[in-house]
Amino acid sequence: MTKTVLITGAGSGFGKGASLALAERGHHVIATTETEDQAAELRAEAPQLTVEKLDITSADVTKAKGWDIDVLINNAGAGQTGPMADVPIDRVRRLFEVNVFGTLAMTQSVLPGMVAKGVGRVIIVSSIAGVISGPSFGPYSMTKHALEAMGKAMRAELAPQGIDVTLLNPGPYLTGFNDRMADSMWEWFGDGSLNAPATPMFEMMRELVTGGQMDPVEVVTRMVELTEADETTENNFVPPDIVAQMSAVL
Repeated sequence: MTKTVLITGAGSGFGKGASLALAERGHHVIATTETEDQAAELRAEAPQLTVEKLDITSADVTKAKGWDIDVLINNAGAGQTGPMADVPIDRVRRLFEVNVFGTLAMTQSVLPGMVAKGVGRVIIVSSIAGVISGPSFGPYSMTKHALEAMGKAMRAELAPQGIDVTLLNPGPYLTGFNDRMADSMWEWFGDGSLNAPATPMFEMMRELVTGGQMDPVEVVTRMVELTEADETTENNFVPPDIVAQMSAVL
């Protein structure tokens, strides 16, 4: 059955991969990007997609109220690392604006149309960091833990109205996102920070997350499966044993 799928953060990584894969399977994909430049680039590269500039932290989210969406994939997100004792509060606020408030605003924009039809699905891209936290990844993990709470509450609240809500929890995959996030703390963290003596710990965490990253096609495949599934589970870990893997080293 062909579905209309709205994907946020489709300019790169999982979002772009899922957009192309779903379109290839015959679905109508509305692929959204944060900037107009990203949108223009994606339109030129993939004319089979309907591409829209949609910054989830702005009034752009209201565009979705006019679209008939069967599946929303909340993929857009940002990353930030650094010790909790030192991380600049404005960076944490920005992280919540994107990962939590933007995701919630996007979902609230799409839900009225789904509720009116009595059917729909919301896929929230969380992370292994939504259930496990470690040194220097606290800021990012805070936001993903918040998404876990949001998704679990919505799953129970919206099921009676025919709306299925599910969480996708990837481990470290090679999209460039993890590398940018791991490097972000070094934009401000230095010798004057309270936790400077713990720097080797943070360097170790960077190596842990950026070394041996996996092929993102695994996550893209799971996104497609969740889009087309008759029913879903609350959490979907990719790979399935990622919780045990990460728990063993943290």
